[in-house]
Amino acid sequence: MNFWDRVTGSDMTKEFKAFESRVEKLPTDYQMAWKKVNSTIWIYSDFTGRNLMPILDGVLSLLEETAADGQSVQEVFGDDIKGFCSALVGEEGAKSFREKWRDQLNNNIAKKLGK
Repeated sequence: MNFWDRVTGSDMTKEFKAFESRVEKLPTDYQMAWKKVNSTIWIYSDFTGRNLMPILDGVLSLLEETAADGQSVQEVFGDDIKGFCSALVGEEGAKSFREKWRDQLNNNIAKKLGK
């Protein structure tokens, strides 16, 4: 990937278009689950969101395989998509970028105040 692609994010745009074309081939209930996962998981991203691209690709592959096997969305995710997403990105209670920035700001202020 070249510098211009990284700065503009065009590499991610291409990946998202590929994801969307794959999602369109899924059954409707799987498409709805994908939308929920996709909207929920972004709170765990880094500044650019590139850290989530392999995770999203894995989730989409999981959906494709389970749809081909005839399983329901409930069997894949259960009732808690938020819990599934937080477990997927690391561990339960994983910090969002806002929490990381808040902690960093608090640490910097504490250092300035001499604590």
